[in-house]
Amino acid sequence: MWLIIGLIAIVATFINLYMYSTGKDYKFAMAMGLSFTALTLSTEYSLVSEWVKKEDWSLLGEVPNYGRALWFLTIVSILLNIAPIFLERKGKK
Repeated sequence: MWLIIGLIAIVATFINLYMYSTGKDYKFAMAMGLSFTALTLSTEYSLVSEWVKKEDWSLLGEVPNYGRALWFLTIVSILLNIAPIFLERKGKK
């Protein structure tokens, strides 16, 4: 499930950037990109929670790698989604 939601977040982010580049209102796409990023993190947390409940310790050994990847991807998602706001402000100066 997290993979599907993550792909939706990526698509929404690219729609956001495309809409900004074409001069259209991008704010809804930006909100969708950030919202689906948050949902991706929530589903990933739920997945790890299920591993703990099932006491699947071998899978939990991979969590540190997931953590680094999730931090990186979340930061990239936030930066890409808010980039149009900064570009718009820079253009007004």
